[in-house]
Amino acid sequence: MNKLPTQKRIQILHMLCEGSSMRSISRVVGVSINTVSKLLEDAGEACEAFHNETVRNVKAERVQCDEIWSFCYSKQKNVPNGKEGQAGNLWTWTAIESKSKMILSWFVGGRDSDTALDFIADLKGRLANRVQLTTDGHKAYLEAIEGAFGDNIDYAMMVKLYGNVDEGQKRYSPAECVGIRKTKISEKPNLSHISTSHVERQNLTMRMSMRRFTRLTNGFSKNVENHCYALALYFVWYNFVRIHKTLKMSPAMASGVSDTLWSMEDLIQMIDIYKIKKTRLSYSN
Repeated sequence: MNKLPTQKRIQILHMLCEGSSMRSISRVVGVSINTVSKLLEDAGEACEAFHNETVRNVKAERVQCDEIWSFCYSKQKNVPNGKEGQAGNLWTWTAIESKSKMILSWFVGGRDSDTALDFIADLKGRLANRVQLTTDGHKAYLEAIEGAFGDNIDYAMMVKLYGNVDEGQKRYSPAECVGIRKTKISEKPNLSHISTSHVERQNLTMRMSMRRFTRLTNGFSKNVENHCYALALYFVWYNFVRIHKTLKMSPAMASGVSDTLWSMEDLIQMIDIYKIKKTRLSYSN
């Protein structure tokens, strides 16, 4: 089987991480959309395994969590018969370390208590020390955080209060934020650090960097697997390859997880090593 040249693979991955759709990539690079899809699958599997193994025992100070909405195949109200559980609303839960801007944990599922339990348990397993944690007012966090951390966390909720919005602007413009309410939930969170600003800004970066999160287009995910592959690739790229403009380094370097700034060539090499290990494992079994 012919192997795509390294420079074309780098170009495809760069475009996937910078907001281009898969079809536009196939046209620009001059490859079939199946080639783009296969590279996304390979990259997604490798990046998910790498993140799961590498982002562990992270020293953190302040963590913020949030959920960002998207959908797969169709919006929830239009899910056809037989597609239940495979289409409709998707929520991506993320946890970011405020100081280093490192994405510590991410999870795709519903906006329910079961997903919250899985997400917070995963986050806890990646931390090396006690942290201050801030979330929005979503009640699913309460049980999940208490069950995972107990009293070994300084936890607070920040709820934004919104005013009314004109009917004609409701679809495209968010309501005006008229105030916030900070609530201490567990132990002694520092009031001045109760915020969700960094994780909300990260939500915007996700929408700008992945076409499938762009609203009012047909670039949405058509299956859950590709959606998760795109997220896995994005988070490794964001943590290890992309230079954060404020930090002047990658979040992985700022958090001490990596000593060097990765290049896309390093990412390609990591994917190839993962594929070799996967092939050897399948032969041994």
